[in-house]
Amino acid sequence: MIASGIAIAILMLSTWVVSVAVKNASIVDIVWGLGFVLVGWVSFVVGEGDDTRAWVLAILVSAWGLRLAGYLARRNIGHGEDYRYRAMRKHWGPRFPIISLVTVFLLQGTLMWVVSLPLQLGQVEDSPGFGPIGTMGVLVWAVGLFFEAVGDAQLRRFKSDPANEGKVMSSGLWRYTRHPNYFGDAVVWWGIAIVAAEAGVGAYGFIGAAVMTFLLVRVSGVALLERGLRKRKPDYEDYVRRTSGFFPRPPKQA
Repeated sequence: MIASGIAIAILMLSTWVVSVAVKNASIVDIVWGLGFVLVGWVSFVVGEGDDTRAWVLAILVSAWGLRLAGYLARRNIGHGEDYRYRAMRKHWGPRFPIISLVTVFLLQGTLMWVVSLPLQLGQVEDSPGFGPIGTMGVLVWAVGLFFEAVGDAQLRRFKSDPANEGKVMSSGLWRYTRHPNYFGDAVVWWGIAIVAAEAGVGAYGFIGAAVMTFLLVRVSGVALLERGLRKRKPDYEDYVRRTSGFFPRPPKQA
């Protein structure tokens, strides 16, 4: 766990230095997924638990983190700094670089360490072998990755059509939940936590999954996004009335 903390600190400090140089704090969003990949492989190297579980955890988090980083890179690169960081930069002025170090980069690094607890605790020494619980965790992870990846792909295609400008995405997985990508993200981490839980002490990794879910629903995900959508899209209120906010379910009748 110490090794993971050191790796995260080096990564986030390095990312902050680059962000100051290019005057774009948005790069932290891309690095978020890559940071978990780093923790997964650091834990793989320093851990002394079951080899099969170590490989499974490293592969699961790599598939999730690399996909997320690639998706955000394609979406963000070339479009300037995200509006959230532009607002912070305008508010803090010349002090923004130091403020961002604490409130963006070090804060996200701390959250990364907490959320990645299942990766770190799932590879403890003398843990039981990989079995039915681990297999169930992989299946849960697969469901989550499906919702996240397919939801992102459907939204990207929808936004690429100029005819959909100002409209609300309400087809595909978005018919059953207003945020299939965030729902999938949360489920991915519950799946990883289940895999880690088979190691006994790895069950404490559920703390990480719970924190990730809280962040997605109450902080940086659903809550933040919906405040903007309600203002920008007049049809969004009708979409809210008939569509689940997080957990997928059939839409309500109009």
